[in-house]
Amino acid sequence: MFTKTDSSFGVNEVLLASVLGAVVFSLFACQPLVIVGVTGPITVFNYTVYDIITPRGTNYFAFMCWVGLWSLVMHWALAISNACNGLTYVTRFSCDIFGFYVAFIYLQKGIQVLTRQWAAGETSAYLSIVVALLVLMVGYLCGVVGTSTLFQRYIRKFIEDYGTPLTVIFFTGFVHIGRMRSIDLQTLPTSKAFFPTQDRGWLIHFWDVEAADVFIAVPFAVLLTILFYFDHNVSSLIAQGTEFPLRKPAGFHFDIFLLGLTTGVAGLLGIPFPNGLIPQAPFHTNSLCVTRQVSDESEAGGTKGHASRVVDHVVEQRVSNLAQGLLTLGTMSGPLLTVLHLIPRGVLAGLFFIMGVQALEGNGITLKMLHIVRDHALTSASDPLSRIERKRAIWYFTGLELIGFGATFAITQTIAAIGFPIIILLLIPVRTFLLPRYFTQEELSILDAPTASPYTMESVGGNFGEDVNGSPSTEVPEQIDEGDCTERGEAGDRKVGSLRRRSSLGTAHNGLNDASYEMQQLRVGASGLSNRSRSRGGRS
Repeated sequence: MFTKTDSSFGVNEVLLASVLGAVVFSLFACQPLVIVGVTGPITVFNYTVYDIITPRGTNYFAFMCWVGLWSLVMHWALAISNACNGLTYVTRFSCDIFGFYVAFIYLQKGIQVLTRQWAAGETSAYLSIVVALLVLMVGYLCGVVGTSTLFQRYIRKFIEDYGTPLTVIFFTGFVHIGRMRSIDLQTLPTSKAFFPTQDRGWLIHFWDVEAADVFIAVPFAVLLTILFYFDHNVSSLIAQGTEFPLRKPAGFHFDIFLLGLTTGVAGLLGIPFPNGLIPQAPFHTNSLCVTRQVSDESEAGGTKGHASRVVDHVVEQRVSNLAQGLLTLGTMSGPLLTVLHLIPRGVLAGLFFIMGVQALEGNGITLKMLHIVRDHALTSASDPLSRIERKRAIWYFTGLELIGFGATFAITQTIAAIGFPIIILLLIPVRTFLLPRYFTQEELSILDAPTASPYTMESVGGNFGEDVNGSPSTEVPEQIDEGDCTERGEAGDRKVGSLRRRSSLGTAHNGLNDASYEMQQLRVGASGLSNRSRSRGGRS
């Protein structure tokens, strides 16, 4: 975005947008677990509008301000009219496709960052590629160790949570070892502390446009509103997915009202419009999960050696989201910007790859494709997909998801990219009205489970096709004794009838965006959270 908008949005703009979203949503939102920042889709939106508007001689910032102000009105209209009740029709089908698309946007951005390194010479480009791949391997390995049985629990959790930022620090210094220090590597571009990248003030002169441009901004605002309606609400749904035993109710209508407010303010400040982040939002909730080990007990009174980690409860609070937002504000200071400027772009490309691979790994489309190619003789009978009698249904359903992803991704590679929110929105009626004609209800219940629990969806009328009686489906096994020894993310080991609990608070996770978008990726690592989105098909 930094390059494609001629430096209109730099590091400070993305950081300030992230701070705005974090502070507002952590303090006032009904769903404060949702991480809000600058996403990949809004990056596509911003530079596509730039390509369309600037040839006309229109002031880009003033035009984007009007897009934000019109979108504010539309968001408030959606909130007042209870339009979020439409979320009852949003299932894993559309969420998986959108999550798959976002994952590929991350991978694409990483590749684009590397292709620009040839401007500094071949040696610089090849070293950047090697460093990016090393960052990917080491960062991914940290996540694997975190979910393995290696080492003690506290060591595993430290590696899982802080492996990514430590990887960034190590490879930032690694490129200065030996002969590599003589190679000129491109680094993260920064600007003056607490000032915009370009020579302008923070308040946009939105009156510096022609009257016609004010109304030309309306259709762009409609597309932005459609994108945010889907993107932010899907982030909220996935962050409150069925695997998270949440106790506090959701509030989609008020949060869409708040999102309209931050969109309008972002337009006035000349910064990217923030909204819910995928996969950072579910990563944040996952980091706040207190888990326990459940072991099979043998007849002799010991264990059979098989143990699984299950979520006991989630530490629902506003502090972690607010804290990471305020810490992000600190990175706009001069000393920290100087430090950030030392980070090679190859390292940032590696961070994009980590996010893309982790998002793909836990996506429902990926899991279905793996099931298709897996040796069925070695497939567990407990796999829900194994219960589908018509095996071709899995092929057809996965193929339709890939077609939806392909259409969304393809249109974003053209000048018509501004219309990709329409493709995303059309996925909902396709699932609701077309798929039931070709798949049985039993097949759809396995292939396309609800995104969130009935308790979370109660405020918008429940999940599509389910009868909601208003009773929460998120039971918490037992209350944890706060006097027990605590540890982040682990509730303890349990044999049958025996339980030791440990509780703690996770850390916040955050966002991205091309050169400035790249800085957002650093916040993902710096917040100390490299948790992988896995555990079920819909998380992305």
